[in-house]
Amino acid sequence: MTMFLMILLYIVLTIIRPQDYMPGLANVPLLIVVQVLAFASWLGSKAKTFAAPQFVLLPLFLLAMMASEVATGWFGGSIEQLRQFGPAVVAFFVLAAAASSSPRHVRTIFAVFALCTTVLALHGVDQIRHGVGWTGMPLDKDHRIRYVGIFNDPNDLGLLFVSILPMAVYLSAGGGLLRRLFWLTCAALILYGIYLTNSRGTMLAVAVIFGVYLWMKRGKLTALVFGGVGFLAMRLIKTRFQDLEASGESATGRIDAWYAGIHMFLSHPLLGVGVGNFTDYNYLTAHNSLVLVLAETGFVGYTLWLAFVGYGFWMMVNILRHQPDLDADDELGVLAWRQEQSIAFTLLLCLCGMFAAAFFLSRSYIILVYLLAAVVVGTYVGCQQRFHDLPRVSLADSWWRWPPIAMASIAVLYVIVKVLLRSA
Repeated sequence: MTMFLMILLYIVLTIIRPQDYMPGLANVPLLIVVQVLAFASWLGSKAKTFAAPQFVLLPLFLLAMMASEVATGWFGGSIEQLRQFGPAVVAFFVLAAAASSSPRHVRTIFAVFALCTTVLALHGVDQIRHGVGWTGMPLDKDHRIRYVGIFNDPNDLGLLFVSILPMAVYLSAGGGLLRRLFWLTCAALILYGIYLTNSRGTMLAVAVIFGVYLWMKRGKLTALVFGGVGFLAMRLIKTRFQDLEASGESATGRIDAWYAGIHMFLSHPLLGVGVGNFTDYNYLTAHNSLVLVLAETGFVGYTLWLAFVGYGFWMMVNILRHQPDLDADDELGVLAWRQEQSIAFTLLLCLCGMFAAAFFLSRSYIILVYLLAAVVVGTYVGCQQRFHDLPRVSLADSWWRWPPIAMASIAVLYVIVKVLLRSA
């Protein structure tokens, strides 16, 4: 229980970040202390688990990040990567263990994420009304909302909003009228926050979430029809989405950055140009999480990262497709399985939203990615413990898939960039 409470507090501090705007906490290493306590609790907990490929892949990816710095000749950079990315690895292990305990724990994690995100959405409303939020953070120069710390960019804030939106909608599905109204209000505020960030990638990610939902619930045709209508609606609403043209200055700069990233990979194919060094070779960052990892960590790091992300999608789809061996009269078992599937569907939508937005942002290493991945992995591991016939996802059985998948994805990225460059 201590581990669970500590990791929940870690999530609160990571998102709401009082240490970044309250003067009394400015020099207090609050986040570090809480994470150390959570990790110490995890070490002594019987709930810790390693029964998923991601528990191997993430430490290996950290080693690849460190190796990418050594390959550039900066040995101190490997220690810097350990210092910067190590906390994300620790948080992943602890939160995955907490989420594996029970569906109730997962729902509690959803609630903490959704409540904290709603606070940030309310902060955005406060910014729009007064020009500055209660944290002292003003609107950006384009009148877009933002928060403090790691969410001081509107695009990062939008990425948080779109990743957590399905959780708030899920929480509104059960309970009494007041509970449903409360969580629907939270979902509406988060959705309004997405609009206030005026982030084109985030708005597109909302469309992806809605499209995937319709696809799985109503079929491909319905998803395609509503997808087309939604795209037209976003073009008509007065937002930065209206400026999304391949020939536009912003879009051209992004495409050029993707092209530059691919050439960085071609010149440093094994370990890349080093984490954090993309802008040493191009004046803009990658504006694409796949391209960023590919350019900075090479084929080794890219394959590990792609597998880490890909297994998460694979796990949630496994739960949705699996038919457990239950007796027809086992009503409690059937109900429990439906709850597991509902959670898995929610997390699949979260993953789709996050990585649809991340395709247009350089956010490969941010903590939010690994917190969501931890909930996904913990959910699958826990579900497997409760329903033993759920297929085991093993790295030993499937590692060979990822190098060819990585090579194919690089080829696809290259073709996309070439096509966009010709149309720009």
